[in-house]
Amino acid sequence: MAIKRTEIADKYKWDIASMYPDEAEWDKDYGRALADADAFADYAGRLGESGGLLLRALRDRDEIWRLAERVYVYARQRRDEDNTDAKYQAMADRVHTLMAQIAARTAFFEPEMTAMTEEVIAAFRVSCPELAGYDFVIRQFMRQKPHILSQKEEELLAKLSEVLGATNDIFAMINDADMKFGEIMGEDGGQAELTHGNYIKFMELKNRDVRRGAYEALYSAFQKQKNTLAAAYSANTKTDAIAAGIRHYPSSLAAALSGDNVNEGVYVNLIETVGKNLPALHGYLDVKRRALGLGKLAMYDVYVPIVCPPDERDIPFEDAVRMMKTALAPLGDDYVSVAVRGALGEGWVDVYENEGKSSGAYSFGCYDSKPFILMNYHGKLKDIFTLVHEMGHSMHSYYTRRAQPFAYGSHSIFTAEVASTVNENLLVRHLLAAAKTDAERAYYLNFYLEEFRTTLFRQTMFAEFEKLTHEAAERGEALTNEYLSELYGGLNEKYHGPSVAQDDFIRSEWSRIPHFYRAFYVYKYATGFSAAAAIAERILAGGPDAVADYMRFLTTGDSDDPIELLKIAGVDMGRPEPVADAMKAFAALSEDFGALAGK
Repeated sequence: MAIKRTEIADKYKWDIASMYPDEAEWDKDYGRALADADAFADYAGRLGESGGLLLRALRDRDEIWRLAERVYVYARQRRDEDNTDAKYQAMADRVHTLMAQIAARTAFFEPEMTAMTEEVIAAFRVSCPELAGYDFVIRQFMRQKPHILSQKEEELLAKLSEVLGATNDIFAMINDADMKFGEIMGEDGGQAELTHGNYIKFMELKNRDVRRGAYEALYSAFQKQKNTLAAAYSANTKTDAIAAGIRHYPSSLAAALSGDNVNEGVYVNLIETVGKNLPALHGYLDVKRRALGLGKLAMYDVYVPIVCPPDERDIPFEDAVRMMKTALAPLGDDYVSVAVRGALGEGWVDVYENEGKSSGAYSFGCYDSKPFILMNYHGKLKDIFTLVHEMGHSMHSYYTRRAQPFAYGSHSIFTAEVASTVNENLLVRHLLAAAKTDAERAYYLNFYLEEFRTTLFRQTMFAEFEKLTHEAAERGEALTNEYLSELYGGLNEKYHGPSVAQDDFIRSEWSRIPHFYRAFYVYKYATGFSAAAAIAERILAGGPDAVADYMRFLTTGDSDDPIELLKIAGVDMGRPEPVADAMKAFAALSEDFGALAGK
């Protein structure tokens, strides 16, 4: 049973209180952000007067969002500590309202910016050289010119943003606060509570009956809500389609990729390249089937390691940090020392699961906060990978915020997933290099191949599902539970191949994926994994510029388009080679693993 938050030692909790030691200051900042947004209306109709005025407006706009971001992050992460806490539920609801109100009050900005001609902008740059600090921001505005609406229309959409984004919050409340999976038979024969946080732990146990019990309990709970969850997902998808049409995009996919200036060919190439290489995944799964002595793998068998871990003890969090320190040493002393201090001494990480805590793991914060990490740590090797993954995100934020102004102080998900997955690659390469026996090497190879399976293959399957459901919504088709389950079931069979038996439970897996409420997000995990593999290989090869190039990439934030920024680190994701090379690496590793597993 998940413990209460008060039972966890403070050293294992993130230092969110450092943002607002006195919560009365949170209320003041909330009010100040709204007041500043009201005052910002004075710029309406005047942005084209001079370069100096435009510069002041850009700076004031940044300050409003910087303050609002701080207010938002505090409330959101307090709620994530315990989603049943009514106080922080209410604060999180309030900040959604605040964001919508600010967006409405500043809605005139984009239409006025994009109404300016290139000639006017060029003249402003000459008369006000300090505008150079906003060059990329201005270029982004001008690129979006065909998709910016009138001031009245932008204001209306901003006022509706809270409602239009409600499906995400509805799913979060069902999934994290209301959904319960009950108790199942544990490995020791006693009863054990099943939670989001420990589900994969059950899936990795040797006892097949326990795995099946956990699998059926989890999916049964989601199937009981199948029509509600289908309605939520359908509304979310149709909102994407309608919003894309309103903004004159040809499709939801084009709209989603536009922010990163990513060509649709990158998305399509990912699906096609992975699709061509599915036989390699099918072969790996068949090795697993034979090693487990099964006629067919069930879906509750695919996560179980087929090689015993070299050490089955629970790994204390402090030991996990020490392993992280050693694995990330190729990135240099500064990187490692900052990461270790963040994990153990400076309150970046919220380590353990507690009642009501949000499931999964993430790195999140604001420009003025620590780069916080939420985890649900259970002391297994997979949790160490989660730590180094999320630390990659946080270190990316740390270096970016030290080097960039607020305007460029964030980073796209496209580049963020590279920063996290480079760390995972370095950890697995360290473990493989340190392996002392064939059995130990086989275990780590299996683990690495599982990272390929769950990140590159699985997330691409998700990406294909999102593409197909959005295309159906754009055609006006009804996204019922039956339609979604039939579509998802077909994709699951296609990706997993003939060695894996399908069932009615897995057909409903779409209903439990939180990322589906941020459409066309998951493909970046797969592209990030491919890019990270190439960068890690470059770093470990010991080229004189590899680490320096990568560290420079970590400081760039949002200062250019993601594909251009990744070129700094030595990889071009605008080309198909990185994904194809990752597929070749998977096939080679799978062959190596098959030979070891057969010994």
